[in-house]
Amino acid sequence: ENYFRNSIHEMMQLFIFFSLSCMCRSLQMSDPRTGISYLPKTTVDRINVEGNKIEKTKLEKDPSKAWTDLYEYAAAIRSETLTWEELEAGDANIRLKWCGLLSRFKKVPGTFMMRLRKPNGILRSDALRLYADALEDAAITVGQETAVADITTRQNLQLRGLTLDQAADLIAKLPDVNVTCHQSAMDNVRNIVGSPLAGIDQDELLDTRPYCNALNDLITIDPDTNKRGNPKWGNLPRKFNIAVSSSPADYAHAKINDLAFEAATHNDGNLGFNVVVGGYFSARRSTHAIDLGLWIPASVSNVLDVSTAILEIFRDEGFRGDRQKARFMWLVEACGGADAFKLKLLEKLKNEFSQFPIDQVDTHQNVANNAVSIDRKPMIGVFPQQSQSLSRVGMHVPVGRLSLEELRALADAAEQHSGSELRLTVEQNVIFPNVKNPHALIEQLGISASRLSATPGPVSGNTVSCTGSQFCPLAIIETKAFATRISQRLDDALGMPLRLHVTGCPNSCGQVQMADIGLMGAPARRIDPETGKAKAVPGCNVFLGGTIGHNSKLSLEPVLKGLPIDDEDELVGALIDLIEKEKLQATAV
Repeated sequence: ENYFRNSIHEMMQLFIFFSLSCMCRSLQMSDPRTGISYLPKTTVDRINVEGNKIEKTKLEKDPSKAWTDLYEYAAAIRSETLTWEELEAGDANIRLKWCGLLSRFKKVPGTFMMRLRKPNGILRSDALRLYADALEDAAITVGQETAVADITTRQNLQLRGLTLDQAADLIAKLPDVNVTCHQSAMDNVRNIVGSPLAGIDQDELLDTRPYCNALNDLITIDPDTNKRGNPKWGNLPRKFNIAVSSSPADYAHAKINDLAFEAATHNDGNLGFNVVVGGYFSARRSTHAIDLGLWIPASVSNVLDVSTAILEIFRDEGFRGDRQKARFMWLVEACGGADAFKLKLLEKLKNEFSQFPIDQVDTHQNVANNAVSIDRKPMIGVFPQQSQSLSRVGMHVPVGRLSLEELRALADAAEQHSGSELRLTVEQNVIFPNVKNPHALIEQLGISASRLSATPGPVSGNTVSCTGSQFCPLAIIETKAFATRISQRLDDALGMPLRLHVTGCPNSCGQVQMADIGLMGAPARRIDPETGKAKAVPGCNVFLGGTIGHNSKLSLEPVLKGLPIDDEDELVGALIDLIEKEKLQATAV
């Protein structure tokens, strides 16, 4: 009887995927638009002449085809007419990223990581339950240590250990919980970051949620079909990050984004945004965003107009050769810098904002006049909201890693205490808004998700980590467990709140340049006591003194290179010596 039921279930799944595949293929055949079709001929000609391997792969077969091919591949895998090893490399490693699926074949054969889209970091409990169910299915094959979720530094979630057919099944269900994973990886506009305190911060200048939601829809919804997957933005030269910041305290870390809108009140009393451009991290170069010298009045339509114009310039004129020189800042500099690019932008906008004062607001003067607050509020713990009868509760998630049981525990707590809503922070933690009884919530999670805490250590509670070598093929070192151990050792040794960031390689997904203490995976050597010869060991480069908030700055050069990390007693001692030598002050709150 059980065999019969399972057979019927499998047949139904095959039928559903076959139907989805046929429907999507029919839509694709009737719609000739692709990412390539939006490129000017001059851009296509440049790609043919000077384009890198990835650009030419995108030209050979447009990545937007993955939105329909996905279901065909999943159906074929279910029917055992295709295996994951037989997927074309261009599909598995490039095009499926337009569906939010990143192959992890080298680390966990046959599986993908799914990167979702969570504009402004807003999460709902029904979505958490859906993710937990998907990870539970994945865990049958890969185990619960692999089938996990990670909170990212862009207020987002990544699900690990999914096979392609499991991923396709989940993607088909995402619209039911008002979520998408379309265009969330590789050469796409990534998750839109906003303030995790939007709507509940007494000192915010504006609520970032409407702007983040509108930007997410601009990127991912095709206006002609009203479906997710927008070919207009389907062929950018590189990834593109956007943030909307609610105040000078800058909980969105605006200045490390390609494009950011920083809330600022103009001297004439009108509320609007300063526009900053060009921030990013990479192996070749990391840079702080620069002020564009442009202020726009606060409206969703203005933000969308400016974003559209900038993205069109980037799409059509951005560099398609060396990928290390293809991020947006390189194009801004090639145009002649901020002033020249502003003129180019305003010309494209047909001087739409000419009736408004377009000189950038001097936020330093606003602060000097006590017009705005620059003090950053702590994210972890219990704090009153604008309504004194409600509180927000920030819970520390160690290095952003969540099990499927913890996802369900968070969903239970949100349904009982915060109207089914949670918020993710760029520090890889969660916030429950609008809580009436915070202590009951904390007590509940203390039982159902005991790793999570409202009172973490002063360093461990401010620790951020990239994925590391457990899952990422680029990482030089393992980061998650390592960062947890080191931060706990520093809790005891220092006793002061410092921000520790750990990243596995020079791409700096862990954003070490903005940390008080940043550890970047790097080659190291130490003398073998038996042979007297130097041998290779895991190591790191150490960065000190990055800052966030109103006067943020990046620490671009390591103060120490090639520090071995295989002896953690030695490592912690060396870090304490550096902190004391550099007189590093606590900056975390």
